[in-house]
Amino acid sequence: MIISRTPFRVSFFGGGTDYPVWYRKYGGAVLAATINKYCYLTCRYLPPFFEHRIRVVYSQIENCRTIDEINHPAVREILRYLKIDRGVEIHHDGDLPARSGLGSSSAFTVGLIHALHALEGHMPNKQQLAKESIYIEQECLKETVGSQDQVLAAHGGFNHIVFHTDGEISVRPMTLARERLSELNSHLMLFFTGISRTASNIAESYVNGVEAKEKELRAISDMVDEGIAILSKGQDVGYFGRLLHEAWQVKRSLSSKVSNSNIEEIYNQAMAAGALGGKLIGAGGGGFMLLFARPQDQSKIREKLSKLVCVPFQFEFAGCQVIFFDPEEDYSLLEIERANRPILGFKEHSDS
Repeated sequence: MIISRTPFRVSFFGGGTDYPVWYRKYGGAVLAATINKYCYLTCRYLPPFFEHRIRVVYSQIENCRTIDEINHPAVREILRYLKIDRGVEIHHDGDLPARSGLGSSSAFTVGLIHALHALEGHMPNKQQLAKESIYIEQECLKETVGSQDQVLAAHGGFNHIVFHTDGEISVRPMTLARERLSELNSHLMLFFTGISRTASNIAESYVNGVEAKEKELRAISDMVDEGIAILSKGQDVGYFGRLLHEAWQVKRSLSSKVSNSNIEEIYNQAMAAGALGGKLIGAGGGGFMLLFARPQDQSKIREKLSKLVCVPFQFEFAGCQVIFFDPEEDYSLLEIERANRPILGFKEHSDS
């Protein structure tokens, strides 16, 4: 049995420039960090005693005989891509809800690829994990997603990620003093708006036809360097919050689907209560809102947004990891025997 643990992420600046349709022409960059909230994937070879050969447990439970029968798109395509030809059981658990803007879909993809590689006796490096996850989501699933989430989930940490026009991706860790990181972390608040959405649907509203959004996306890209300068040159950290506010104003202008009246009300209430800036995490439309506020103002903001769940978090630096490994009995010969001569007279237990 293998258990992988993969972090979610918060993105500060540059989101939107990590879509291949943009960065393969203009280049792109993001400033983002992973946090200590995780996606967990448990994988094991399934003993050949059941009518099904594949069991997938997430918000639904799927018992399938073939890969083609699997409804979960990422599970189906990852098993197909890795050519897994044995029975497997996969369980998913997450610290935070899916479709919430924290890169949960990519964390799932990265974590499952890592766990299944490990189950097969392979240990991929972080670059391979990111590359294969990007391929699965963009090429196999044909989703309108960027490339930052997979890179962050695989590598972990607080990073300046650069997307080159030739398709290469550079990961540059932010080398900040522990005290500076702690100061930034203490100014950040994360609230769940209660609105779930599919990121690719929101992204399609502005990624298709990026030429018309060139001015906005260039401004978003420029803010990456501004944010890095604020943190690395010892400027008042409050400027980082004000820059987040500027970034949100640009981002919400990309498409009418990025924000809505509920989101605007939450943001305006937070600003009135003392927040210096903030933004929706991810493509927009709902999910989690990141706010920047001085510690002395945060109790007032929590009171104002008391109907929302506030999630405390810390930055994390490990990225995707295998956190548990237990070799199991090898059922491969029994599987072959079953394939050649099906086991008769066995009734599957309803709880299996």
